[in-house]
Amino acid sequence: MANLHKKESPFQVFISFKKYLDILEHIRYNDRLEYRANYAESLIEKTKNFKELRDGFQDLSVFEKHKDLIRLLLADLFPTGLTKNEIKAAGIPLTNLTFNYTERFQNILTDAGKDFEIEFRDISDDEYYVFCCCLILQTYLKRDIRVNTPFYYDIPDKKGIMKHYKITVNSDFSYVYPAAETKIPEDAVIDMLLENMDDIQLWKKYFPSESWILNGFSIISLVDCTTEVALSDLKSTLIKIDLENPSPDENLKEIFKSYFDVAELNFGLMLFNNKNKRLEKLPIYDSVFTNYLLDFWLNTFDEDIRKTAFENITYNSKPIVISDVDKIDDEIKKLPSFNILKDHQINSFMVIPIMKDGELLAIMEFTSPIANSLNGLKLKKLEFVADMIIFSLTRFSYERNNQIEAIIQREYTTIHDSVIWKFRNEAERYFNAYLSKKIYTLKEISFKNLTPLFSFSDIRSSSDKRFNLMLEDLNQQIDVLHDVMTFLNSSNSEKYLLALDVFENEINNEIKADTEQRFQRILREEIHPYLQGQLEVKSDEIIKNNIQNYFSQVFVQNDLFYANRKNLDDSIMLVNRKLADILDQKQVIAQEIFPHYFERFKSDGVEHNLYIGPNIAPELPYSAKVVHELRYWQLETICTMEHEFHLFKKDLPISMDIASLIFVYNEKIDIRFRMDEKRFDVDGAFNSNFEIIKKRLEKAHVKDSTERITCPGKITIVYFGMENQREYLQYISRLQKLDILKSDVEFLRVEDLQGITGLLALRVSFN
Repeated sequence: MANLHKKESPFQVFISFKKYLDILEHIRYNDRLEYRANYAESLIEKTKNFKELRDGFQDLSVFEKHKDLIRLLLADLFPTGLTKNEIKAAGIPLTNLTFNYTERFQNILTDAGKDFEIEFRDISDDEYYVFCCCLILQTYLKRDIRVNTPFYYDIPDKKGIMKHYKITVNSDFSYVYPAAETKIPEDAVIDMLLENMDDIQLWKKYFPSESWILNGFSIISLVDCTTEVALSDLKSTLIKIDLENPSPDENLKEIFKSYFDVAELNFGLMLFNNKNKRLEKLPIYDSVFTNYLLDFWLNTFDEDIRKTAFENITYNSKPIVISDVDKIDDEIKKLPSFNILKDHQINSFMVIPIMKDGELLAIMEFTSPIANSLNGLKLKKLEFVADMIIFSLTRFSYERNNQIEAIIQREYTTIHDSVIWKFRNEAERYFNAYLSKKIYTLKEISFKNLTPLFSFSDIRSSSDKRFNLMLEDLNQQIDVLHDVMTFLNSSNSEKYLLALDVFENEINNEIKADTEQRFQRILREEIHPYLQGQLEVKSDEIIKNNIQNYFSQVFVQNDLFYANRKNLDDSIMLVNRKLADILDQKQVIAQEIFPHYFERFKSDGVEHNLYIGPNIAPELPYSAKVVHELRYWQLETICTMEHEFHLFKKDLPISMDIASLIFVYNEKIDIRFRMDEKRFDVDGAFNSNFEIIKKRLEKAHVKDSTERITCPGKITIVYFGMENQREYLQYISRLQKLDILKSDVEFLRVEDLQGITGLLALRVSFN
């Protein structure tokens, strides 16, 4: 038998029959029925030489030594006439150790297997410890705290179905008292403990481990409440479905097995998309659900038949229950669709439409290889959980729609978290007016007097690279076609060889704006159909292989070779993703400095805007210091992006460089949400000057030279006045001390742009 102290507790546990022997003593001297007095005296005489039974013991080998005597001693508590019906045993208080089982209890443990060990269900070690302390308060200190925490055993039957038993305990034959030198807590301390039920260290401080004595034995009785527990577990599981944390409960199938009392059971469910009139799987439950019948329905019938079937379900939503597949009509067994049952060893099944307000929400299926395991009685049991299933599916659909709306807002609109409060306030006014049946016109959303910050990290010469790679792709395609046509050696191939020579000359000497389009057209309308025809009529394997090799290199979307340009596209995509990810991670820090409106764009590189001002977060204190901190954040972030890019660039399919620029603008601007474009934009002609300068800086040169102001490996800061210069020199100095920037600061003048003069620039290399 196992050790007494499996869990830490405030008790030293001793097994003792003293209280029961005292009751026998009372019967011996006071019972008027002579046979009862004689029986009690006989038991007392049999035990008088074994003092450990009265005084208490912890050595579990004593049970084996006195097994027959203990069974005789407890015979009154375990009547032979009830042994096949009652699930009952004697137990060691507050442990999982039991003895003296009724026949039914013993059979249950035998069916569970020799390696099975009963354990309390769903109680942590800390909860168990506090529960023991509460028993002390209730029994010894007489505090009316009603400790009635239910305990359960989970015991599998011989078919493997998990059965759940509620434990009732009779503790009349045990008692609690403090060990020597144990200090009993005062009332004020007990009140404090009861206010801090989760503070295990506090409980252990006033009720140390093994500081109290628990002496005696208990009588435990089990009640089979499998259906009730499984139903509760099922409801809890359905409520717990959380799209924020989509982790499916792998025990769902086991819960259904217990609830239906079916050893081999499969369960499937699909949601019904009312808009598209089709069933949809729950992706997070792919590993749990087995939609055998529903999958067959989806994949076998055409769309019109499925839609008709769903319409019929709306009018007649009666479930389909087949207890024994072998008893289906022979005509049905001859149908090809019957094989779905044989292939998956389905001998009993239920298909149940889930309806709400006359509309189909979902369809459930239960299947089993055991004939007659599913029937009308099992279907009746689903009525007890039907409302919870409907609630869970409705909630799931509602939350899924909310998540989809959130994805749309996050990925396809620019309503940033920092400004969403203003939209929400306006939406609340609109909604409240709607509830009051009043007319309300949505007001314009704008923010005034903001300081803008702008920066870009541009992929240098991407247009030139794309043009040169296009020439490489076209020349490669012409070369391969030239070889194929030469090998075909027909009159048509001669004609196409001349056309290819004309295009090759044009591409490499005097390419026109429509050269690629005209080449595409002749490929699509003439050359490719001709080659496809040759594949069908030619038997020469070499010719076929040449043609197939050519088509394997063709990009199907545009009929052109595209490998080199695809490498460029992939490189640009990887660079943009890397830079954008760094920027997004750093944005979390920037928002902590002060909430601001942020937007970024990806093209051939990444650019971003920050708009800062007190009316974006009116409840927070705002000063010029906020702008300075965010300007430093921006410069440091660009340095990080440059550094990470240079570690990352060697892995790109196409070699490339980036050049970064920060534009410092001191004027305040306004931004307004444009309803037609669903995005913020600068508001008014005066504010548009900021946008104009941004666009012209991308290709700007150093004054009186042909050199671009941006340069790979360096960061350029463009500004208007000396005050900005001093500010950024301080930031650069800080980053130089951190060994992020080098000491080669350049002071530049920017060429005069259309309507813009007097721009200055700093340029510095990073380490």
